[in-house]
Amino acid sequence: MTLLFWIKIIVAIATLGFGALSVFRPTAAESFTGLAAAGPRGISEIRSILGGVFVGLAIAVFIYRSPHAFGTLGIAYLGIAVVRAASIFIDRASTASNWISLISEVAFGVLLLI
Repeated sequence: MTLLFWIKIIVAIATLGFGALSVFRPTAAESFTGLAAAGPRGISEIRSILGGVFVGLAIAVFIYRSPHAFGTLGIAYLGIAVVRAASIFIDRASTASNWISLISEVAFGVLLLI
């Protein structure tokens, strides 16, 4: 197994960790994402979208361990990056944390697709 493979596994583990944090401690995700749930419906969205999607994608990588599984997670990260980049300009959301997230998402996406 190559170094690149292990980097991809680390990205998948980080994805799983962030997803699990959002599922089990949705209010903790606020400090990481800047999202605040106004009530039970908002908490449900954090758990399901930020948590469930990331957990599901990461688990798929571990189950299938195929280039397609890694690539799917990579495409998801690049999709997030494209929308975040647009949002930085459209919504005037040019903050350090947004730029760090964008750079991370692009890096993760590209690494997972190699």
